[in-house]
Amino acid sequence: MRPASFNRSYPLLTFLALAIQLLSGLTTLRAATGDSQASSSSGEEVRWNPALPREWVAWNVRRKPFRLLGPIHYVGPAGVSSFLITTEAGHILLDTGFAATPPILRENITALGFKLTDIRYILSSHAHVDHVGGHALMKRWTGATVVASQADAALLASGGTNDYSGQELAVMGYPPIVADRVVRDGDTVTLGGVTLTCHLTPGHTRGCTSWTMEVADEGKTRHVLFFGSTTVLPGVRLVGNAQYPEIAEDLTRTYRTLLSLPCDVFLAPHASFFDLASRAERLAGAPGVNPFVDREFPRSFLASAEQRFLEQLARERTAAAK
Repeated sequence: MRPASFNRSYPLLTFLALAIQLLSGLTTLRAATGDSQASSSSGEEVRWNPALPREWVAWNVRRKPFRLLGPIHYVGPAGVSSFLITTEAGHILLDTGFAATPPILRENITALGFKLTDIRYILSSHAHVDHVGGHALMKRWTGATVVASQADAALLASGGTNDYSGQELAVMGYPPIVADRVVRDGDTVTLGGVTLTCHLTPGHTRGCTSWTMEVADEGKTRHVLFFGSTTVLPGVRLVGNAQYPEIAEDLTRTYRTLLSLPCDVFLAPHASFFDLASRAERLAGAPGVNPFVDREFPRSFLASAEQRFLEQLARERTAAAK
């Protein structure tokens, strides 16, 4: 998530000012550009945080929402994913993007013919600013039950300020939110005949969570994996990490878990991870063939990611032994 050039130090006064802003639950942040703000349903302004890396601005550009498979709809912006899983009993929203993303989610969900007030649960892949920054505002708009793993619930409650990676509050911080329900590995969230199963996949955050569900599609059962992430952030050490001593062991188990899960459809918190744009274009052009159904892709993606992890781990172990 963080560019390698970011420095971990931050002036104390600015730190305190930002902390006060975050702990008060404010969702209005000073805009980096004049067109980066939008109005919420209550009339308040929701603005882009200028402390975020400039290249992330493109991640929060609205894209057209669409039905991906069965009850699963893509409702997020161009770069950071949000999925709406719809049922007759209400809906489940997985990830909410940045603090400035909710107006995009509202527009996209409404464009598909659904109501924000029908959202019953808000889930997350992991509690970083680009995936749960909008949780507090979406909770306020919908009244939905916020679900998180124990470790990520603590991160959510802190507004992202106690993340082990040591990133600056200006980048990591978001409006804090208290989880209504804490889930453990194997727990489920069920609504209207749809069941999502929680798989704890720690490493990217201590409470990183992947979710699975089954979807009936053309007489077949498709196994869907909502990947939580395994990225090792720039500057994070796998060996001798005082903030997260067990990170290498956690990631090793996480890859074992992910590679053991049946997967026909691989979805992820970043659109680029699963080629969203190209697959969505192909789906629109040939709706009879769903390009998101791809059994080979998840194993290839995860194997490549695991190889990068193992190479970094080997380098660090070699350096530590000298």
